[in-house]
Amino acid sequence: MAALPARVLFGAAYYHEYTPAYGSTARPDEQLKTDLDLMAEAHFTVIRVGESVWSTWEPTSGRFELDWLQPVLDGAHERGISVVLGTPTYAAPQWLVRLYPEITAEYATGQRLGWGARQEIDFTHPAFRFHAERLIRRMVARYADHPAVIGWQVDNEPGLHLLHNNGVFQRFVDHLREKYGDVETLNREWGLVYWSHRLSTWADLWTPDGNEQPQYDVAWREFQARQVTEFIGWQADLVREYAQPGQFVTTCISYTRQGVEDDELSDRLDIASGNPYYDMQDGLLLPDPTPDDHEQQWKTTGVWSMYQTADWMFSSRQEPFLVTETNAQSIGFPWDNRPGYDGQWRQAAWAHVARGARMIEYWQWQTLRFGAETYWGGVLPHSGLPGRTYAEIARLGAEFDTAGPLVAGLEPDADITMVYSMPSKWLMQKYPPLANAGGEPDAAAYHRFFDPFYRGAFDAGRQVRIVHARQLHDPRGERDGMTPQEAVRRHPVLVAPALYVVDDSTLDWLEAYAHAGGHLVLGPRTGYADHEARARHEPAPGRLVAAAGVQYDEFGNLTQDVPVRTVPGSPFEVPANARATRWIEGLTVVDAEVLAAYEHPHYGRWPAVTTRTHGAGRITCVGTAPDRDLARALAEWLSPAATSGWQHLPATVTATTGTAPDGRRVHIVHNWSWEPASVPAPADLTDVLTGDAVVAGSALNLGAWDVRVLVSATANRS
Repeated sequence: MAALPARVLFGAAYYHEYTPAYGSTARPDEQLKTDLDLMAEAHFTVIRVGESVWSTWEPTSGRFELDWLQPVLDGAHERGISVVLGTPTYAAPQWLVRLYPEITAEYATGQRLGWGARQEIDFTHPAFRFHAERLIRRMVARYADHPAVIGWQVDNEPGLHLLHNNGVFQRFVDHLREKYGDVETLNREWGLVYWSHRLSTWADLWTPDGNEQPQYDVAWREFQARQVTEFIGWQADLVREYAQPGQFVTTCISYTRQGVEDDELSDRLDIASGNPYYDMQDGLLLPDPTPDDHEQQWKTTGVWSMYQTADWMFSSRQEPFLVTETNAQSIGFPWDNRPGYDGQWRQAAWAHVARGARMIEYWQWQTLRFGAETYWGGVLPHSGLPGRTYAEIARLGAEFDTAGPLVAGLEPDADITMVYSMPSKWLMQKYPPLANAGGEPDAAAYHRFFDPFYRGAFDAGRQVRIVHARQLHDPRGERDGMTPQEAVRRHPVLVAPALYVVDDSTLDWLEAYAHAGGHLVLGPRTGYADHEARARHEPAPGRLVAAAGVQYDEFGNLTQDVPVRTVPGSPFEVPANARATRWIEGLTVVDAEVLAAYEHPHYGRWPAVTTRTHGAGRITCVGTAPDRDLARALAEWLSPAATSGWQHLPATVTATTGTAPDGRRVHIVHNWSWEPASVPAPADLTDVLTGDAVVAGSALNLGAWDVRVLVSATANRS
């Protein structure tokens, strides 16, 4: 990976090119000086520029204007502010679509997107690629040797649309031809005998618009994600032809985009980057008031979900990451204005750093006075005058200055590891096994299974690592996986909920992981289908039945929660109010210990949770989506002692820990509440921001919406 500065990069996206339209009486050069001086006073160390204005770089085809950015880069460099320069390919100019109307993206076959937003282009089209490459080469060559430039962002939040253009579909057919060889193989693998879908020739393949064949859908979604990965990788390779040694190449990912497979995409980059947006004010309150049925989308609600997004960003490369955009003030829409309470900027930023962020960058510097994002608040308000947000962010910048290299690139701790499956998520979006409260298919079904386990761990004070299934074991051999023995050392508890689309060799790997000494937890729907999303012939959970000691062939949706109770003699104590939600699998014990059961006249015949030793390890099966109480108890049972070492924390306090590059242990303690809190320190620590000593057992005091950053006196020598 390209070298990064030995500090947490801190700053905002900056669009000086928008300044003349603000109607300010100040000349643009005067405004630039004012802006950069304010950034320096706020301890900014980085800005992101240039990614949104192709028509400024190239006003008409072949006429390039590249010099306008020079004063921005020069002024930033004079103040010690680094620059990430973006390619503007996500915001194509109107002249391009006028010259080549066929490059407009189709959201369905023959149905073109309207113009006036962004990402309306079929980015695979040769005409688009020609003009994009020409511009990328010009602008990167112009600024690659500028001393302010430390990195490049190619495109911006890719994967917004699934492209249905004819050229894309024809490449999909070619992809299937290459993968399956002939139509008879495809007919067999996809089960196209069903409803007379058998193909006699490749020309018979239907377009995806009316498709109801699950096997087709999984292949289509995977192909779409690979188009995005290829596009970003293509840009990254172009930039690398000019980039100077030490400059990194990345793209900013919006992790819920339908065309993104983040682990595959990040393989083509030097570092993963993401845009975590979250509800502030009471959206960061603990205890968490967020309803269990709240759907997390491009922005999250709840501290646990903000942490989950950070862990997801770390998972892309299993490495520290960059936050390329996040809340400055209100986000999104004119009707949803919730700028943070005092202290919440510090809290959110330190939470992301605790989970591996090497950069915190706000979107954006000044709130726009025009355009679709007029009320997406920046560091400065519409007036351009520093206010409360600026003061809060400047305070945070000073803290990152003080903390220095200690917290840049923390390796976050993990008590529990969770396995993430993009193919399973894609399939459950189109064919959800769950319904929403109104009885309609719930496109968030995958996360309805996945999230309760993460949230339970968070509520229990356990830290989570997310890994993509192919990072553990890639049956295609396109990435290096890890041996089961290595996984046991790195991930002693491995939770796999909703791992529905999964090949035989991965199930065999999971069995070997448990046999080698790991604790494997199988959640609902795991192992039910194979790599083509075909339901397996054997009882669920497929090839893991013998190792798990349970099997099932019956399952049901719940319209009401079902109480769960402890089984006499069980080592797992179920809380009094624990409930099963949304789903129950009829687990039948073959050779396993029952830990918990349902209190229900029908479902009571089946266990809720079972466990069985397997080799040197163990396999536990959870047959339902656990509610908060049950999920928290499961996490505490799976990981009896939190790695953090902090105990008896109030409900408003979290402790997040990790290892600094120099080996010292870093503790970041938050109070997510209006009420002050006090907790006993688990060891002798030093406050990183004040230098004060904190003696083991003494009270660590936290104010309202406060955060303390602490470090152990000695390095971790283990």
